[in-house]
Amino acid sequence: MKPGRSPVTLSEEVAAKVEERMMHTLKGIEETLREILEGGEVDFEEVRSILKALKPSFSLLSQRWVPEILYSLLLRGPLGFNELKRLLGASSRSLSLKLKALVELGYLEREVERGPPLRTTYRLTKTGKDAALLSLPLLYYMAKHSALNPRKGDYEET
Repeated sequence: MKPGRSPVTLSEEVAAKVEERMMHTLKGIEETLREILEGGEVDFEEVRSILKALKPSFSLLSQRWVPEILYSLLLRGPLGFNELKRLLGASSRSLSLKLKALVELGYLEREVERGPPLRTTYRLTKTGKDAALLSLPLLYYMAKHSALNPRKGDYEET
């Protein structure tokens, strides 16, 4: 540590790294989108159509328990139904409905071991893993910039 500097906590260090990478990614996305739109490769109506097709996934990913399910499986690996229920504190019915929807949309794989006892294990698909990883910066950004969360400074507009 340099003289005269206060110690940086791990959480501050991690937050700084996340924000630095987010800014780099946001600028890259903005530049790419601008190039695509200016080049005429995609028009506004096509973007609207794509967004409309994504509505079921966006709707599901914003529902209660879904991010927790994805992050539990991302960080802990495959888990059984009862392990997820105990870990999250969700009701059996809520958890069952969310898991079924995540399987149907291709975010999770469900494996049933006939037993006895019968055991159901859930694991992320590549799509589920990627969705969890991609949503982390968005959730972080939204939490940091929420009207309920006072903050120091905003990202600069370019």
